[in-house]
Amino acid sequence: MSDTMTKIDAVVLVGGRGTRLGPYTAVLPKPLMPVGDMPVLEILVRQLRASGVRRIVMAVGHLASLIRAFFGDGERFGVSIEYSVEHEPLGTAGPLSLVSKLSDRFLVVNGDLLTDLDFTAMVGAHRASGAAATIGLYAREERIELGVIETDESGRVTAYIEKPTYQYRASMGAYVFQRDILPFVPHGARFDLPDLVRALVAAGRHVHGYLHDGYWLDIGRPEDYERAQRDFETMKDRLLNDGAAR
Repeated sequence: MSDTMTKIDAVVLVGGRGTRLGPYTAVLPKPLMPVGDMPVLEILVRQLRASGVRRIVMAVGHLASLIRAFFGDGERFGVSIEYSVEHEPLGTAGPLSLVSKLSDRFLVVNGDLLTDLDFTAMVGAHRASGAAATIGLYAREERIELGVIETDESGRVTAYIEKPTYQYRASMGAYVFQRDILPFVPHGARFDLPDLVRALVAAGRHVHGYLHDGYWLDIGRPEDYERAQRDFETMKDRLLNDGAAR
């Protein structure tokens, strides 16, 4: 555990409706969906605590009372948990305008993230880069099960690629920010993290990418949620290395 991490606040985004996982999320917020024997959000809270984070602010909206009822003030998880309530949907960056007294650098993490990301290493890379913002990245590839046709502006075919595989780097939903980026977030208005990143880049601020080569899964789709259940059985020790008692 790094002493530096005890001074890092974490804002966890848990206000979304999780519509892709309906109908389950009509009665249960997505971060409380169980993976193995605990909610995916509990896994994340335990990981943050193991990294040294001691203050977590949960940006809540949809079914906020259930999240509050489960986590309370965070004492039983060894952290301090506060709640920032959005009464109208503010997107993924907008809730930052409602959070007070954030640390000089802070984490922002999606509450449905299932990963073995080393938050300490990510914050260390952020500090070393001197960036205003760091985005957690994950290498993905997608195979297109069709023949892809490329043409020029006149419509003339220039290439025929059968079932190509495209490689790209996706945002993991984990960020490190310096506190001085907060003026870029409009107060009380809908604003998403991609909007914030684009605004920072347009302003000439340094935005860094941190490539994670371990495990990462967004449980937003039913098929990914089912995969999470399978993976957790074999990866529980790897994902929960905090030693905390249940």
